This record gives sequence, structure tokens and C-alpha cells, in this order.
Amino acid sequence: MRIPSSTLCALSVLLTVSACIKKKPEGGKEDIVIGSAIYKYEDTFMAGVRSSMSQAAQGKATLNFVDSANQQPVQSEKVDLFIAKKVKALALNPVDRTAAGTLIDKAKAADIPVVFFNREPLPEDMKKWDKVYYVGAKAEESGRLEGEIVVDYFKTNPAADKNKDGKIQYVILTGEPGHQDAELRTKYSIEAIEQGGYKTEKLAGDTAMWDRIKGQEKMAAFLGAHKDAIELVIANNDDMALGAIEALKAVGYFKGDKTVPVVGVDATAPALKALEEGTLLGTVLNDAKNQGKATFAVSYAVAQGQAPDEAHTGYSLTDAKYVWIPYKKITKANIKDAL
Repeated sequence: MRIPSSTLCALSVLLTVSACIKKKPEGGKEDIVIGSAIYKYEDTFMAGVRSSMSQAAQGKATLNFVDSANQQPVQSEKVDLFIAKKVKALALNPVDRTAAGTLIDKAKAADIPVVFFNREPLPEDMKKWDKVYYVGAKAEESGRLEGEIVVDYFKTNPAADKNKDGKIQYVILTGEPGHQDAELRTKYSIEAIEQGGYKTEKLAGDTAMWDRIKGQEKMAAFLGAHKDAIELVIANNDDMALGAIEALKAVGYFKGDKTVPVVGVDATAPALKALEEGTLLGTVLNDAKNQGKATFAVSYAVAQGQAPDEAHTGYSLTDAKYVWIPYKKITKANIKDAL
């Protein structure tokens, strides 16, 4: 018996719809839903954090992610939608840390616990409510470790002081203005270099907004103005450092003996590849895996009404609000620690 094509089409649609209805969100229990807003999906480090969170959520809760597209108004609207859907907890990576207070007010009014991660709200905002938490790393530590990598290099490579003036002439690529990581990494990296016994001279600096392409553009401008006078390139993250390396390659660096030390932060996969190739001097492991795991663990605990202490999350809590994930220096010598 031949079945009419119209009947087959209808049956196909019915089966497709049925399959969609039966399918649960990936890794989720539908009764525990956590809403998470990421400041920008294209950020390499945040992609790693997001992946780790997803893996940790498998079989425990439904974790709904949204991209804030680096726009705070967009993120605020996404948070409103999560609240309207009555999620059990919010895990937020704020676009603008100064906007965290408003997000906290929204969450508090709905009695939905909120866990911020990677971008630390202002201390006064963290005190607004007892159901506000933060998971991240201390930015000053990453800056200090970045500076220590530079000190170790110049001690073993005195010829890196190309003009023999006893100073390190450097350029710096910074993250977005006002971001605590950008400000503290910048301050403490230079401080660590000077505490290591070296005088420094800043030739140029500009924000590249954590972005690889912008880092390449800014570094090209630095090279146009200062050429071979640059003895060191410091970047607040690996994406900008990799952009700087591309600009340096374009004018002949990393061929033969022509080189310049470039340092970054995050120990992303592309950065580790550059480290193996010898174009990146060093980076600082910003532990995306543990930041993601800890963010989910705290969010999952508070979503169930539990205390987000070590007994429930596996991570120690400081001042009843903060989970700190340590950094680690990564060079070619210990790259396996990051891999």
C-alpha cells in the first residue's frame, strides 16, 4: 500500500515536534534552572569558563546561557527575563561591574540568589544582600606574577636591555577602562618589575578592550611610533598579547635573532601554542576550569537553599561571600601545568 506524500510529511512534522517536546535541556533537571549571562561570548577565556560550567551542570541542573554582546542594557534585559521565568539562581558575568548594584536590587526583589563571576562588583554592592556571592581570582596576583616572569627573563637575558640604559622600555595593552583586572594587572605588573630591581620607562599604552584584533592594531601603532626602542610588551590578557605578536611578526620579529618579550594573562589554548612556538614569553594561568566549576557549584548550592560553603561546593568561602581561585605563572618550562 502506497502512503500519500502529504501523509508522510505530516507524520514527519509530528515526529519532529514530538522529539523536541521530549528532549530536555542539555545536562539538566528541569526543576533546577540557573540563568547565566556572559558579558561577551567571543571572549576566549570566558568561552572556557562557560564550557566548564556546562560540564559541571551535567545531570544536576539546567544551565541557560545568554550572550550580553558586551552591552550592559542587553544584559539587564536578559536578567529581567530570567527573573520573570523564576530561575532558582543567577550566575552573572557583568558587562559593567558598576552596574552590579542594580542587578542585585532586581535579584533581591525576586529573592533569587546571585553569583557574580570573573568581574568583581564593587565592595559596597557585594554588601547589599546576604545572597550575593563572587567567584574569581585576585587581579593583583596575576599582575605580580606577570611582572615576575619579566624579571626572570631580563636577569637571564641582559642583552634584552637593547640600549644598555639600565631601564626597561615597555609598551602596555590594557583591558577596558574601569575594569578591576585591567587596573590591577597594570599596576602590579610594573610594581613587580621595579621590585625585582629594574627601572621602567613607559613608551606607550592604550586599551585594546581584551580583544586580539584591537591588540594588533594598537601594537602596530606603537611600532610605528617607537620601532625597535620597545624592549617589552605587557598585555592584560592573552588575546591582546597574541594580537601584539601578529603586529610584531608583520615587521620582522621572531625571525632569526630579532625578538622582544611579550607577556599576557589567562593561559588560553592559543596562548599556549604561541608559548610553545617561542613568540610568547609567558602567561599567567587564570584557571577557567575551576572558575567555571566553582561558579556552578556555588550557584547550584544557593539554588537549593544550601549554604555555599566548602561542604556543599568543594571550594572554601572567604568572608561568607568570595571564592578565590589562585593564579600560576606559566612559561615554556612548565607549560604542562597549564596543558
